[in-house]
Amino acid sequence: MIQAETLELLEWHRLCQHLATFAATKLGAIASTNLQIPTSQSVSEQLLAQTKEVYQLESRLTTSLSFDGIQDIGDSIERAELRGILAGDELLAIATTLAGARNLRRVIDNQEDIPVLTELVADLRTYPELEQEIHRCIDERGTVADRASQKLSEIREDLRRLRSQINQKLHNILQAKSNAVQEQLITQRGDRFVIPVKASHKDVIPGIVHDTSTSGVTLYVEPNSIVPMGNQLRQTLKREQAEEEAIRRVLTEQVAAVTPDLERLLAIVTTLDLAAARSRYSYWLKANPPRFINRDEKEIITLRQLRHPLLVWQQQHEQGHGVIPVDLLVSPHIKVVTITGPNTGGKTVTLKTLGLAALMAKVGLFIPAREPVEMPWFDQILADIGDEQSLQQSLSTFSGHIRRISRILNALKIDSQLPTPHSLVLLDEVGAGTDPAEGSALAIALLQYLAEHAQLTIATTHFGELKALKYEDARFENASVEFDEATLSPTYRLLWGIPGRSNALAIALRLGLKPEVVENAKTQVGEASDEVNQVIAGLEAQRRRQETKAAEAQKLLQQAERLYKEVSDKAASLEEREKSLRVSQEMAVQQAIAQAKGEIAQVIRRLQQGTPTAQDAQQATNALNQITQKYQPAPAPKPKIGFMPKVGDRIRISQFGQTAEVLTAPDEDGELNVRFGIMKMTVKLQDIESLDGQKAEPIVKPKPTPAPTTPPPQAAPAIRTSKNTVDLRGKRVADAEIELDKAISEANGPIWIIHGHGTGKLRQGVHAFLQQHPRVSSYEPAEQADGGSGVTIAHVS
Repeated sequence: MIQAETLELLEWHRLCQHLATFAATKLGAIASTNLQIPTSQSVSEQLLAQTKEVYQLESRLTTSLSFDGIQDIGDSIERAELRGILAGDELLAIATTLAGARNLRRVIDNQEDIPVLTELVADLRTYPELEQEIHRCIDERGTVADRASQKLSEIREDLRRLRSQINQKLHNILQAKSNAVQEQLITQRGDRFVIPVKASHKDVIPGIVHDTSTSGVTLYVEPNSIVPMGNQLRQTLKREQAEEEAIRRVLTEQVAAVTPDLERLLAIVTTLDLAAARSRYSYWLKANPPRFINRDEKEIITLRQLRHPLLVWQQQHEQGHGVIPVDLLVSPHIKVVTITGPNTGGKTVTLKTLGLAALMAKVGLFIPAREPVEMPWFDQILADIGDEQSLQQSLSTFSGHIRRISRILNALKIDSQLPTPHSLVLLDEVGAGTDPAEGSALAIALLQYLAEHAQLTIATTHFGELKALKYEDARFENASVEFDEATLSPTYRLLWGIPGRSNALAIALRLGLKPEVVENAKTQVGEASDEVNQVIAGLEAQRRRQETKAAEAQKLLQQAERLYKEVSDKAASLEEREKSLRVSQEMAVQQAIAQAKGEIAQVIRRLQQGTPTAQDAQQATNALNQITQKYQPAPAPKPKIGFMPKVGDRIRISQFGQTAEVLTAPDEDGELNVRFGIMKMTVKLQDIESLDGQKAEPIVKPKPTPAPTTPPPQAAPAIRTSKNTVDLRGKRVADAEIELDKAISEANGPIWIIHGHGTGKLRQGVHAFLQQHPRVSSYEPAEQADGGSGVTIAHVS
């Protein structure tokens, strides 16, 4: 009973109604309105995991999780199980629900890192064959379609034929007896076709009168000539109804056969919708996921900037006042917190906010507080908030509080059997409503009992004696709601460690009560109370100074963080700029190389055309020299240290700036033969230099020197011929691989592979084969002039 009372006092039903507005289905809205509170921490953690994963999933998707087509089919499958025959629209609802559930499962299965949701839909069976059969037999209007059976199609064809004959017959009668009819109209009364006949001419068109107009001047007559056809039409309609019922009966039996799976489907879909509603409501609240802590392991309850969810809703939808958050930081050794302060200062709202936060965490909702959100899992939330005065039961305010507190203590008996109590108790104006001396004594005794038998108790009070409990027992803590004496109004801020001081006399004086009356009251209160108030005032002033210094420190920290961010951004920008310049330089070099290769390839192709002559070779040599001068930068001057070229060395010909290979050693005249590309020529020793810029020593003074370190030789330009070209166009990948493997085994240099563009599958197959072939060191697309991406050059080692 006390659990239900607590939910009513905290207005839990209102929060559930707000949650229901975020549900996508009728079942989800019903489940949200009647939200069940878990009885174990493991269930709460499972619900929180579902909420987190839906939150994560919907943040990835372009649209929210879709529940389109899903309907409440519970009554339909229950009636199907009881051998009732479902209507067409009910069957259609089952089909759309199956499709909607399958779409949900597909979306979840296509996502990663959502194990809880994936496991939830793992057993979801959506029976696509049943859905297809329903759509085949039932159209979008919920009626049985002609295609459902051959018999139904034939019956409906007969119906169309009969109606056509009846209409044609009636049209003939209307034209022949136009003076006897009220208007040229064919209508129906029940399932009989009739025409409007003037009452004065009823004998002109003999037949059966099925209806009369209100005025009595018009009779709706079925002519005798079409009565047999009308009877036949009625019989055919009954045959149609019987066939439709037979089709729906078969579909209903198929639904009944999978009733357990459909019930399971509804449960899973409702669970998903409820998780989505929790996620969307949490997102709307700007809430954060809680973490359940163990206070026995010295963990602190941390709820910073905690806001009341119902007040947030009121502010957003009902133009309410702004919500002022509170901070709740409770050390692990604290068992009881007493909150003091003036009326309407926010004490009761603080109690309700904490109670709702504990309940929200239990049902898998995020908490409207700043991260990190850390609080225990309370097995019971028990509250005595408000006035239970009842005239009918002759209960005073005090009696109402005591009866409710008694129910709380009885509920704690079960909790006290556990090794560590796990209940949260919220008491508003504890001990109020009776003699102050006795009330304060009762409040002290009650709070001391709760310190032993509850995990945490938050109590509001006006009794000054309760403020002293903190200094007598380490399990107690004081807090107060702040009051601004300048404006005579509360600020609704919660202050920790400082008890609230009495403001009644100060308020009375500011409101105009005679000063002598106020002074006399101070005398009655006594100096001790005045000193206590002065101490509390001093503590509040000290707290304000600390808050000012903390704000200044926070401002300096923010400035430092901003400067650090600016410096980091500038450094990153410079690094990015340097990287961009490096990339652009590399691109320019690559473009120059590519252009040079293209020009060299053109020279080689000109040589390939016809039989090369010495003159052609000389022209090609000159062209290569021009290309070299154009694209190869001049070498930097280096110290001139003599060297003597040997056979196989690579040297540079100064006149041409071309790298060549030494074929013969210098003779006595200082001449040697060299080769560059496909050309051979004789050069003077003084016309060459090493690759690092060293000039050769005269032949008369040979001086052996160690071979300089030279870069790896550059491959001569490859020449494409018919022997090193393989045309695979039009072949399948398997056949192309056989021919390509043969060409590679016979090759001793690069080969050109013509595969064309097409769909791209042949090119992909060729590249995959080249990538795994042991003799192929690399491959690349051919130059644009050689076929571009339709041709691949493979380098065979």
